[in-house]
Amino acid sequence: MKKAQMVIESSVREGGTDPIFRIAGEAAKRTRECGSEAVINSTIGALMDDNGNLVTFKAVYDTLKALPNHLIAGYAGLAGQPDFLEKIIEACFMTCKPEGYIRSIATPGGTGAVRHAFYNYTEFGDTILLTDWYWAPYKTIAHENRREVKTFPMYNEKGTFNLEAYKESVLELLEKQKRVLTVLNTPAHNPTGYTISDDEWKAIVAFITETAKDQPDSKIIILVDLAYIDFAGEGEDARNFMKILGGMPHNVLTLYAFSTSKSYTMYGLRNGAIICVAPTEDIAQEFVNTCTYSNRGSWSNGTRGAMETITKIFSNEELHAQAMAEQSFYKCILRRRAAAFVEEARKIDLPLVTYCDGFFISIPCDHPKEASDKLMEKNTFVVALGKGLRFAPCAVSEEKCRRAPDLILEAIKETETCS
Repeated sequence: MKKAQMVIESSVREGGTDPIFRIAGEAAKRTRECGSEAVINSTIGALMDDNGNLVTFKAVYDTLKALPNHLIAGYAGLAGQPDFLEKIIEACFMTCKPEGYIRSIATPGGTGAVRHAFYNYTEFGDTILLTDWYWAPYKTIAHENRREVKTFPMYNEKGTFNLEAYKESVLELLEKQKRVLTVLNTPAHNPTGYTISDDEWKAIVAFITETAKDQPDSKIIILVDLAYIDFAGEGEDARNFMKILGGMPHNVLTLYAFSTSKSYTMYGLRNGAIICVAPTEDIAQEFVNTCTYSNRGSWSNGTRGAMETITKIFSNEELHAQAMAEQSFYKCILRRRAAAFVEEARKIDLPLVTYCDGFFISIPCDHPKEASDKLMEKNTFVVALGKGLRFAPCAVSEEKCRRAPDLILEAIKETETCS
């Protein structure tokens, strides 16, 4: 790292783009050179059709384009448009609202919600608890806001949620800090596709409740990152856990990072919300005041046209049904692709971490960067993570999902031979 010249020392950063966007750029270049059939581009986490084109829901974009100009161009309220703040709660919980005081504040996607949670609910220098398989920008957001991160092993020996490691890590942090914020990216975890089961949630809640009562002066914040919830489970099954998280003690706050990026193919419109389920009305109002202030101090306000679009879809039965039908259609395609990948991986004994649903599947390996580089030589683009490789069936046809495991296993074996 270079020495600071004009910026403060803690703001000196490495140059270059995000590694995922860099490899995606290389994949796009190779596609132009060799043609789409020759390239397996498993990089960006967005729904693509079998021809490699971005999927966009007709119900969403017909609604957006039909808005009068002033509802697209006008400023939104600092907290978000009032109707949107109501409808985004409906979009998040549907029929599974938990017990508590529920409030929402508009943010630019789930990323903005994560930022507000990290900044407002931990102290400078605090450590935030993540699973050891995690979305890399969590660390970026933490460091940008002068926080640290600690990880615990996400999987136990059975390949399910490692409750004991979670408990141990929470208790260790509470010995050092007055408050602990834990991020649980579920359902359809990024980057593994794992979903914490309802029974696992019950055990988590029992532990958090007991700990909060034993340490009444501590504060425990659970941030649930729901980016992929609408591509998980059947019907509203993926939302059942929300009711389990209701009725928490006075010193426990549940926050949800909800995004319309994946659920409604609104990636670039930067729309979402941070939602709280507070144990008291005072805590809920504190959340509203604080996060509204943070909006003003960070990005001022959100994208008005995106808010109006979601509001209209959730206010019109026909539009809502159309959007849900499109979502369901592509959810089925995604599941077929993921099933094809998992099936082929099992045939050749390619190791996978436990996958349930969602945009990503992860492959553990010792030399992920080297394996990713080997795959690039074969026109196959898979993202290297700290603990393995991330494959994105959301962006790859079913036929290519069947081809990819053999190529990945071959690349991993090549790196093992070289080392």
